[in-house]
Amino acid sequence: MFLDFLWLVVGLVLLVKGADFFVKGSSNIARFLKIPSLIIGLTLVSFGTSAPEASVSINAAINNFNDISLGNVVGSNIFNTLFIIGISALFGPLVFSKDIKKYDILIMAGIYLVLILFSFIITPYVLDLFESLTMLLLFVLYLVHLFIRSKNGTADISEEEQEVITKKKLIINVFLAAIGLASIIIGGDLVVTSASNISIEIGMSESLVGLTIVAVGTSLPELVTSVVATVKKENDIAIGNVIGSNIFNVIFILALSSSISNINVQIIALFDILVMLLSAIIIILIAKLSNNVKKWHGILLILIYVAYLTYIVIRN
Repeated sequence: MFLDFLWLVVGLVLLVKGADFFVKGSSNIARFLKIPSLIIGLTLVSFGTSAPEASVSINAAINNFNDISLGNVVGSNIFNTLFIIGISALFGPLVFSKDIKKYDILIMAGIYLVLILFSFIITPYVLDLFESLTMLLLFVLYLVHLFIRSKNGTADISEEEQEVITKKKLIINVFLAAIGLASIIIGGDLVVTSASNISIEIGMSESLVGLTIVAVGTSLPELVTSVVATVKKENDIAIGNVIGSNIFNVIFILALSSSISNINVQIIALFDILVMLLSAIIIILIAKLSNNVKKWHGILLILIYVAYLTYIVIRN
């Protein structure tokens, strides 16, 4: 137990420093290549911070731990949307870019609806190979969509700032981002493993572990990355990281997991998936009505997450 707590602390330290390096390196790479920070946040940053989810869910699918595989993705997405955006908003208002409002949050909600359709209507209580391949196809189409958007937009920076950035060695920023990503992945793995061991010692169900300890643990890279990005005024990376991770978790990680082994979906999971959809709808409403996530929005999101967490602990 002592060693698990020690590794937990080491993992958290790696996450914090790794996120700092990764955000700094990624944002500089985006500016150097004149790619919008939003695209970097939706792809490189979100995919990198989702590496722990991928590792856990794919391994769970291989070992037929369906509850952990599905619970990890759904629980992580709920945590990402309600808690991470909520906490980040406490460090400063999060402004939604026009692209995020026009495309990505709507795509995220649409993907959640597809998941409900596949899990409970087309093939009730199971995600089969055909559905997983369909979701992987959606993932490819989303990447193409992002590529087209990146070609149509450039980073919004001044000539003076561009001059300063181009003087920096690109290799240094690539190395910085790589070290940060490696630290995030290793730190996330250490946190999940140690936290899971601690939870087992205490005595928790597989479903509850997937929705809470594992989900929150694998989402710590997103949490730290988004908070650090908010503090550094990198709004596009802060929000893009969360939205991109949520999309990536469902149509790549969950799809890949279910392609390895059909995932049996319990009826009780419908509530959790509906909460995930509700969290997306709340973000859409905030984006449409106020254009940015204010502090009181953040507090509200956190309270909703705490209420959900309390409910599933009592339920299990």
